[in-house]
Amino acid sequence: MDFLWVDVQGAAVWMWLTFLAIVIALLALDLGVLHKKSKEIGIKESLLLSGFYMTLGVLFGGFVWSQFGQQAGLEYLTGFVIEKSLAMDNIFVIAMIFGYFSIPREYQHRVLLWGILGVIVLRGIMIAAGAAVVENYGWVLYLFAAFLIVTGIKMLFSSSEPYDVEANPILKVLRKRLPITERLHGEKFFVRQPDEKTGKLKTYLTPLMLALILIEFADLVFAVDSIPAIFAITTDPFIVYTSNIFAILGLRALYFALAALIHRFAYLKYALSVVLIFIGSKIFLADMLGLAKIPPLVSLSVTIAILATGIIGSLWATRNTPATIDNGKVKADN
Repeated sequence: MDFLWVDVQGAAVWMWLTFLAIVIALLALDLGVLHKKSKEIGIKESLLLSGFYMTLGVLFGGFVWSQFGQQAGLEYLTGFVIEKSLAMDNIFVIAMIFGYFSIPREYQHRVLLWGILGVIVLRGIMIAAGAAVVENYGWVLYLFAAFLIVTGIKMLFSSSEPYDVEANPILKVLRKRLPITERLHGEKFFVRQPDEKTGKLKTYLTPLMLALILIEFADLVFAVDSIPAIFAITTDPFIVYTSNIFAILGLRALYFALAALIHRFAYLKYALSVVLIFIGSKIFLADMLGLAKIPPLVSLSVTIAILATGIIGSLWATRNTPATIDNGKVKADN
């Protein structure tokens, strides 16, 4: 059993196995027990489930703290907070995708849960590759930092145009290359039905599968921002990956409570842009101050303060603004 203590990507094998066992157990419980049959997820259930995931995520941070020390624990919590916050924009896009394909709420949870499997694999590949690059070429961290600063500035001054699902290039390619049904077939991702031209049975993708593919693609796009942001906090692959996955697990569960309230976070984009600029700038600031890095507690405190300001300000400014989702576009009714 000595292999359990072999170091792999910054942590012993048994730690990786423990983390994966927790994630697999959560997915099995959620998909195979709690939501074995498709049903609409209410706000109360969404909040309870999200609270459960968030508690587990924080407790795992305590585990990281106990195994690697205070600095690692604070780095995990900072990464957890940043990933959960940056993924808020992803919720907006997911709502657009579900609205565009008219996916009933009772099928949405199953799509999100299956989507998690893709996230686990794709994020793992991206983080492993990023860690290898950073380990061999330390100067890449400065490129990450500069990228975060530029992204934050662009986000700060970008217009708030609604996400256009119809214009998505992936959707255009799928419709051109693959057979797709016009309507949903329950909770099925694929169906077998006669070809209109030949009459022979053929496998078709359903709109539910299209929604899943576009959600996975959207997550890849958002990972381009979130992964460099956490690498700017820590280069430990174990901390980067586990904080990413726990944050995403909880946020997907919270989707059903936040989807109808996403318009209330009017200033969150600006808070996130400031967080990205801060995270990127602190690498250069540490060099200027002659430090190895800005203390994790400072990073965590500043990040929470910026996000709290944006969220509280948003909720106050939009307290009398309801919203509707119409054909994939969220509209605020003034």
